[in-house]
Amino acid sequence: MIHPRKTPKLLYAHDDGSYYDHPYLEAVGRSGNDIVRLKPSDFIPLPEGSEIFLLQGHSAIGFNSRKNEMEVMHNKTAISSFIAPAHTQTYLAASKQKKNAVVLPLYAYSAVGFLDNKLWATAVRVDPDIRQDCDQFDQRMVEKNVLEVKKKFPQNRLLEHIAHCATVYYCPAARNFFLYRWEAPLPTSPACNSRCIGCISWQPKSSGMVSPQNRITFIPTPEEIAELAVFHISHAPDPVVSFGQGCEGEPLHVWETILESIKIMRSKTKEGIINLNTNGSKPHAIEKLVEAGLDSIRISMNSAQEKLYNLYHNPVGYTFSDLAESCKVARRAGKWVSLNYFVFPGITDTVAETEALCRFLDENNPTMIQWRNFNIDPDLYGKIAKDFTGETRGVADLIEFIKKKYPKMYNGYFNPGVEIQKKFLSL
Repeated sequence: MIHPRKTPKLLYAHDDGSYYDHPYLEAVGRSGNDIVRLKPSDFIPLPEGSEIFLLQGHSAIGFNSRKNEMEVMHNKTAISSFIAPAHTQTYLAASKQKKNAVVLPLYAYSAVGFLDNKLWATAVRVDPDIRQDCDQFDQRMVEKNVLEVKKKFPQNRLLEHIAHCATVYYCPAARNFFLYRWEAPLPTSPACNSRCIGCISWQPKSSGMVSPQNRITFIPTPEEIAELAVFHISHAPDPVVSFGQGCEGEPLHVWETILESIKIMRSKTKEGIINLNTNGSKPHAIEKLVEAGLDSIRISMNSAQEKLYNLYHNPVGYTFSDLAESCKVARRAGKWVSLNYFVFPGITDTVAETEALCRFLDENNPTMIQWRNFNIDPDLYGKIAKDFTGETRGVADLIEFIKKKYPKMYNGYFNPGVEIQKKFLSL
């Protein structure tokens, strides 16, 4: 692991969007609602494919080692990094919110600094999989293949939706479908039974936020779904097809449709992984889907503490215990279960959250944790989770602790293919 020779310098921006490194203020980070100093070992080179964001309405903060104190640059705009997939943020970007600042868009805001002509970010790579590395994509080939696949399935509405995701939103999963490889998306549900504060496909006008993409507006037929799934499985190396995408609601809302599509898929091929990304709200539906041929599920959660889970996800018609039961149902059937665990430094790595996570792992026996960056305004979530701060161990340390405590559980970022699933399910 490469680290800088000393703590990088603070980055700040002017109103015109140009940004600079400060001559002596150190870059600092945010943990929960606290601003903290950072060590050189907290930084890695900014991963390729990451982005730099200007935090409008937020003043930059750095550490003044001459005065041994934090310093707010009231007239300079704070900067963050948006870390590339496969990496997990370990500290948030530090800033001071100005009066009347608008809610930040739904992205993850990680600390970043500058030293020796390099940008450095606070993150760790948690998954060696290259499926969403930026150097793996040729958009010209994607757009060429979109036209070719449309010729094969001219009446398939789901294909039109996925093509839009690949060519307008540049969704990595959608683009991989058109590059005939790895994991492909199967969005199905326009509705949801959660009201997640940071939902990335639907936001009420009152939230002050805009969803990064629009939600699918129709329910594909089982035939439309199966047609694309079987096509992908037959063409892709290490194929995975996944229900439950960022451009839809909760797929279990239409589980009967999914059930019929899986039956069609499995009547045509036994290959590949059929996966469901879900809130786990309907254990009885999970049981039926597993019986039909579903191979794996991924359950999303911001916290293993039920009260904090409810504050963010706002479940409608289901409870945290339903989520846990869905995990048990799939594991009893010998299936792969991942936790889609939203990482918010200073909350995720508290002692209380670590204890709650370990209880959940002990009681429900999932096979994997996906350490995902939490796409939400830090000040917004800081208010939601204000009663759940406390002593922390650090995100990087937490990940290593979980790896050592649960050596038979896989840790990563993506839904794994068949070889990894076979290996860890046999342990």
